[in-house]
Amino acid sequence: MPIATTTVPDGVGGSRTVRYLGRRFPPQPSTLATLAEHPVTRGDRLDVVTARYLGDPTQFWRICDAGLVIHPDELTAADRIGELLRIPVPQV
Repeated sequence: MPIATTTVPDGVGGSRTVRYLGRRFPPQPSTLATLAEHPVTRGDRLDVVTARYLGDPTQFWRICDAGLVIHPDELTAADRIGELLRIPVPQV
């Protein structure tokens, strides 16, 4: 994500520059190629699944994008046991 800056009033008559991360728009799941499908089992953790398939547990958000969820725990919840979790090919 790009780092952006903006100038805002500082509250005492001046201004200050604020840095922030630019907004990231998630891709449409249909545009993501599938690397693998993982059957959800009891006790699965998304960071462990991500490390297994993508080699980096911090890339869990890629699987969230492919599954159209914001909360990662939704993907491995008890009511999803037996469902296939789509693992997308990482985009550069």
